[in-house]
Amino acid sequence: MSLMRFLPGTALAAALLVPTLAVAQQRPLPMKLAPRPTEPAITVGDLMTRLYQFADDSMGGRATGTVYHEKATAYLAAEAQRLGLRPAGDNGSYFQDLPMFRRGFATGGSVTAGGRTFRMGQDFAPMIARGSAARPLTAAPVIIGGTHGDSSTWITAEQARGKVVVLRPNPRVLQLNMRFLAVGADSRFAGAAALVVPAWEQLAAPFRSSLSQPALSMGEAPSTQLPPTLIASQAMVETLLASTEIQADLRFQSERAPARNVVAILPGSDPALRGQYVALGAHSDHDPLVPQPVDHDSLRAMNALRAKLTNALPEGQRPSPAQLAALHVNVDSLRALRPARPDSIKNGADDDGSGSVALLEIAEALATAPVKPKRSVLFVWHAAEEIGLLGAAHYTDHPTVPLDSIVAQLNMDMVGRGGRDDIKDGGAQYLQLVGSRRLSRELGDLVEAVNARRARPFRFDYSYDADGHPVRIYCRSDHAMYARHGIPVTFFHTGLHLDYHQVTDEPQYIEYDKMAEVARFIHDVALELGNRATRPTLDGPKPDPAASCRQ
Repeated sequence: MSLMRFLPGTALAAALLVPTLAVAQQRPLPMKLAPRPTEPAITVGDLMTRLYQFADDSMGGRATGTVYHEKATAYLAAEAQRLGLRPAGDNGSYFQDLPMFRRGFATGGSVTAGGRTFRMGQDFAPMIARGSAARPLTAAPVIIGGTHGDSSTWITAEQARGKVVVLRPNPRVLQLNMRFLAVGADSRFAGAAALVVPAWEQLAAPFRSSLSQPALSMGEAPSTQLPPTLIASQAMVETLLASTEIQADLRFQSERAPARNVVAILPGSDPALRGQYVALGAHSDHDPLVPQPVDHDSLRAMNALRAKLTNALPEGQRPSPAQLAALHVNVDSLRALRPARPDSIKNGADDDGSGSVALLEIAEALATAPVKPKRSVLFVWHAAEEIGLLGAAHYTDHPTVPLDSIVAQLNMDMVGRGGRDDIKDGGAQYLQLVGSRRLSRELGDLVEAVNARRARPFRFDYSYDADGHPVRIYCRSDHAMYARHGIPVTFFHTGLHLDYHQVTDEPQYIEYDKMAEVARFIHDVALELGNRATRPTLDGPKPDPAASCRQ
């Protein structure tokens, strides 16, 4: 599930904001598992075989734009082909390529002034406004532009033109708002050579490192060039304030990055209905490698303590800094069990390895059934969900089947947990549903009816679907991109947990019995949608696809 669409904060902050977490128990599952042939039915063994491959360390976290994500999508496409699904990507393939680019400043960038050379990533980090390219910076005169955070002291646009504008420190600026640091086209500094902001010491070390890394974005290279903002150290700012000019080697680069959706179709069995589609989706990507490895077992133990503390507090209350500081992990006890395990891979076993392999299992069950659904089934494994639902946005903007032929979209993201170890009120029958009645009450009723026929019905938690809910689950996964086009959706989710966006989200912590039940349930909902005489009706006008998502 996308962290980009969450409230401000890190993965840890996300965990602390969810008040229903409990301490996770170690399960007697192996760290590695040899794959076995799968069978037509949706089984625990199949899900384990698939997930231990898909979320293995060899997949490197499956971040979009990396060879690891290419490897993961190659596995999905090979499985779709093996199951006899029809390719529905670009040019008769299973892949739909995304126009993804990696843009940023070349490594080794530097600024020299006053006889000193300052290094990118050590003394400063460059920023550029989203959707623009950076104006080359090689040499320019320096001018003092005023005081950081006090626009009444700033020089005019004409005075700034062509110069490196250096802002003086302001002791009253205690917190940075990163959105306002990059120079926009309407800024008075838009004509400058660069803007230097004294804020390096206010940034945490991991964030400093991430700022210097190229970022992924969609679309061809931007034509608008703007000056870079250099978030600089105190020493660098002091040197520049005493200088009249700089020499610099700061180059902005844009290169194509590999990114692709995997798209396949199971043709329907009814000639009158096979032109309509039940869409099933999951996202195949997760996170990049962690720059500094952490000890897997210590991190998981500490996160479990944080979760236990959070769970003991009143609803909505967060632990205080003093309470968090009082938490300690007995590392000696961990070392008695096994040596330290440095870990730098966010495997994403639950997020969203669980949804990706559950989708494969559903596809295998439907494709091998003696009678196929009357409607066709569209399977899409979306890329780039974690960086803003970009794969789903691209698919719905460039669909390979007519959008109005999709009768509903069922999205599965993080469907492998949600037991009592993760959710205070969780358990084997606990399942969160989001969006199922927002566009079509009929779809929500259908999901409920299918559940009622189960021998052990799920206990649905609709609380995260509430209008205005602060966690904004409705807007944070791929179904939102279908809903914006008026396609009824249901999002199946077993909940956030202590391993969310951590290196500890690994296959050995998944609840496979429950995951199999969730996959069978989604299979049955898809089958019901595929065979019923009419499509779910919309309860109102179609939304505006260009409007922002609202929880």
